[in-house]
Amino acid sequence: MSESFAQLVETQRKLFNSGITRAVPFRKELLKRLEKCILSHEAEILEALHTDLGKSDFEAFTTEILLVLGEIRLMRRSLARWSRPRRVFPGLFNMPGSARVFREPHGVTLILSPWNYPFQLAVMPLAGALAAGNTVILKPSAYAPAVSALMARLFNTEFAPGILRVVEGGRTVNAGLLEQHFDHIFFTGSTTVGRLVMEKASRYLTPVTLELGGKSPCIIDKTADIDLAAKRIIWGKLINSGQTCVAPDYVLVHSAVHKRFIAAARLWINRYYGDMPHKNQAYPHIINRTHFDRLSALIETEKETIVAGGITDSVTMKIAPTLFDGVAWESPLMQEELFGPLLPIIEWDVEADIRDRILSRPRPLALYVFSRDKERIRRLTQSIPFGGGCVNDTIMHVASHSLPFGGTGESGMGSYHGRRSFETFSREKPVLSKPALFDLPLRYPPFEGVYRRFRRFL
Repeated sequence: MSESFAQLVETQRKLFNSGITRAVPFRKELLKRLEKCILSHEAEILEALHTDLGKSDFEAFTTEILLVLGEIRLMRRSLARWSRPRRVFPGLFNMPGSARVFREPHGVTLILSPWNYPFQLAVMPLAGALAAGNTVILKPSAYAPAVSALMARLFNTEFAPGILRVVEGGRTVNAGLLEQHFDHIFFTGSTTVGRLVMEKASRYLTPVTLELGGKSPCIIDKTADIDLAAKRIIWGKLINSGQTCVAPDYVLVHSAVHKRFIAAARLWINRYYGDMPHKNQAYPHIINRTHFDRLSALIETEKETIVAGGITDSVTMKIAPTLFDGVAWESPLMQEELFGPLLPIIEWDVEADIRDRILSRPRPLALYVFSRDKERIRRLTQSIPFGGGCVNDTIMHVASHSLPFGGTGESGMGSYHGRRSFETFSREKPVLSKPALFDLPLRYPPFEGVYRRFRRFL
């Protein structure tokens, strides 16, 4: 890019300070322009997603474009109401007086988006940032080059650089951007990089939103509908070939239904993608050689426990859905987020044991419970800290614009989606107004004898 990062930030800060982005009609027009841009180039977006990840048109549209369009439309409908100042009671000591709380945009924001949902996870926070009245520098992942190049071409043409600028590049560009003074940083990616982002942000005390990941467990008890559990767990696991931050990472299944679950899981893999999933054109591939080799090495390490799949294709970089049974807690499969179509299965008999195991690990981004036992559902969902989750389903909580999405602990901080996006990219600014015609003398010195007279009324 021709201008330096510092110049770009200064350009955006100058425009933000002009006050133009604070007007609700202006923000709504930006959202309208963003929506029109997406709809006009839908076919190109689908093609780019297929190039980078091998996604089918239907999977790409539903998981990347449809959610974004729903978010933008909700914001356009609701923006005037969300932006309205809120009246609050000023307190007895401020009477007569009035108090209001305003929603104020942060200013110049940086959005660092990941490669696994390269369009959705860039444009969802972008919509929230624009709706709240910010200017945005958007840095897509270099691991999804087709989508990154497309967004740069479309958005840098459609929007002035003072409002929105897409900056492409790899780690050097990320490092250069993180040296700049932003008013808010929104990052989606790994916990390791999230720590670096937070460290860099601390230089200017810049607030951050971190959408990270973690090992999200599925718990199945003996009262669960096993066929439904397998159907929904396998579906959730294999979206984007397992390259989803909220994908089920491992399954804890009660010993009484353990064998039934494995049989049902095999069945649903076959129904979804056939007996050779790695040959199915609708089945996405792994993003790049590095991640393919990492997953292939894990399969080789635990090949004795494989009960389905285990096939890798180094040419297409596709890995067949692979189930591992009898996995130990100390296994390499259980040490880090898998982020691929590998699913370890562990039996359990005592609820307290698996609960303690989960609690001893970093807090997961998601938790999924399959059960008909309402008391067990209550115990597990209320006693285990996690970002968000589902009962008798997987992943679908992310598809709701009414539910905040975010992590806790090492799985992230802050949340977004729907109104929460607007709130994440803005802050509450309280303003107290007092009349000039009335001034209570009680608060001013001298205070001799005032305390005794005053205390009798409280």
